[in-house]
Amino acid sequence: MDDLRREAPPRIAYLINRYPSVSHAFIRREIAELERLGCAVQRISIRPEPREALEDESDVAELARTHVLLSAGMAGLARDVVAQCLIAPRAWIRSLAEALSLGWRSERGVLRHVAYFVEACALKRYLGSSRVEHLHAHFGTNSAAVALLCRALGGPPFSFTAHGTESFDHPRFIKLGRKVERARFAIAVCDYGRAQLMRCTPPADWSKIHVVRCAPDPSGSDGEPPGVSDAPRFVCVARLSPEKGHLVLLEAARELASTGVDFEMTLIGDGPLRPEIAARIAELGLGARVRLAGSLSGSAVRKAISEARALVLPSLSEGLPVVLMEALVLGRPVIATAVGGIPELVESGFDGWLIRPGSPTSLAAAMREALLAPRDRLDEMGRRGRARVRECHDAQTEVRKLLSLMREPPAPGFGD
Repeated sequence: MDDLRREAPPRIAYLINRYPSVSHAFIRREIAELERLGCAVQRISIRPEPREALEDESDVAELARTHVLLSAGMAGLARDVVAQCLIAPRAWIRSLAEALSLGWRSERGVLRHVAYFVEACALKRYLGSSRVEHLHAHFGTNSAAVALLCRALGGPPFSFTAHGTESFDHPRFIKLGRKVERARFAIAVCDYGRAQLMRCTPPADWSKIHVVRCAPDPSGSDGEPPGVSDAPRFVCVARLSPEKGHLVLLEAARELASTGVDFEMTLIGDGPLRPEIAARIAELGLGARVRLAGSLSGSAVRKAISEARALVLPSLSEGLPVVLMEALVLGRPVIATAVGGIPELVESGFDGWLIRPGSPTSLAAAMREALLAPRDRLDEMGRRGRARVRECHDAQTEVRKLLSLMREPPAPGFGD
C-alpha cells in the first residue's frame, strides 16, 4: 500500500457549474481516481441540468450521485441565507462584502455575484453535516467564486482548476488573481495555463499555482490501436461554440474541396453555434462532405476517431483539450492550431500538424498533407503521440499530485 493510502483519506467535495456534462468526462475520471485512492468525494453541481443530453452511461450514473445546489428552489435558498446569517453573522457579512467586491467592475456584475453569495450559503449548509475537509472547484469562473464565498462563510478550504478560454480571456474581470489569493492552491492543466495564472497573480502567491494535467479515457490504451484508415475521413470533436473555430474549418474544407481532393468530415458535439454552422455548410455546398453528428457517447466518439485519418481541432483559443489526448492515445495524428497549451502536446511532423490559428489556408494545407501522406507515416505519428500521452498524461500520476496538495495542512488566513 502506497503512502497516499496509509494516511487517512480526506473527505472531498467537487463543485462544478453543470455536472455531469458531455464535455466533462475528464472530471468524472479524476473523481473516480480519487475514490480509487480511498477518498470520499461528494459531487455538487450548481445548476440542475446539463446543456446537452447525456449519451454516456457513466455520465447518467454520475447524475444520480450529484447534489444540485439550486434544486431547493427560491424558498429553500432564502432559508439557507437567513440560517447562515443567524449562525455566523460576522462571517455572513464578510462573505457578502466579498461578493460585492468580486462583482464590482467584473464581467458579470454585482447582482450576479450576490446570486453566487446565495449559492454559497446553500453550499455551506449542505457541507455543514458532511465533514468535508476540502472543496475543489473546476473552472475559474462562477464555481470558483462560489467556493471562495463559501470559504468566507466558514466553509472548508478550497482550490480550483482553471482550464482555458473561460478563465484566461478576461482574468481581471473575473478577479482570477483574487481567487488564487484566497484559495489553498490553484491548478492549471498545462504550463501555458500556469503562466496565465501567474500573469494575473502577485508573485507572492505563485507558489500556490501547480500543474496537474488532464488524462484521456484509459480504455483507449487497451491493446494496440488499429492502423490509420485508408478512408479520406476527418473528425472534429468539440463543443459548437465560437472559440473552437468551426467556421474556419468549413472555409478550409471549401478550399480543400476546390482542389478536387476527395474527403469527408464529421463534426461531433453540440452548442450554441450549431444553427450557424449548419447554415454555413449549406452555403458552401459542403452537405455531401460534412456531417453534423451532435453529441455522442464516449465509446461512439472513440470509434469515430479510430475510423478517421486524423482528428482536426481548429481552435481560436484553448487551454489543452483532452480530445487531442484521446486521439493520440488511439494512435491518430492530430491537426490543431498553435494556441494555448496545444504546442506542449502536438509537434508538427512528430505527432501531427500545428497550424496558424484563424487561417483556412494553413488548415487546408495540413488536411491535404494528411490525406496524401502514406499510412506508415501517419501510423508512426500516432505511435509517437500515444507514447507522449502515456508519459505526460497518466491519470494515476496526475491525481496523486492533486491529492498530495489536498493533504497539505492549509495555512491559516482567509475564512478562519
